[in-house]
Amino acid sequence: QVQLVESGGGLVQPGGSLRLSCAASGGIFRLYTMDWYRQAPGKQRELVAEVTSGGSTKYADYVKGRFTISRDNAKNTMYLQMNSLKPEDTAVYYCNVHNYKDSYWGQGTQVTVSS
Repeated sequence: QVQLVESGGGLVQPGGSLRLSCAASGGIFRLYTMDWYRQAPGKQRELVAEVTSGGSTKYADYVKGRFTISRDNAKNTMYLQMNSLKPEDTAVYYCNVHNYKDSYWGQGTQVTVSS
């Protein structure tokens, strides 16, 4: 059974940093594309960043230069380093792993940016 567990969320002041982790189990995740999404209250879930099985990355425009996605296939873990956080980054952050036929979601971790 596939399981994704996010961690690393919390309360941080504007300008601060957090590092999110997504630990995966129950599958051969080095073959999957891995994504971070986020959902703020009253808004749709949106893609934040993606890293493919080959290591290619892409980012939403609003996080470029501030967030860095990475993966460690040996540990079946994906990370999101978030720097220069802004209040508008406040949301529940979810990890997703997918291939051409399957898609799995974690339970989410809350990130709150506030002074």
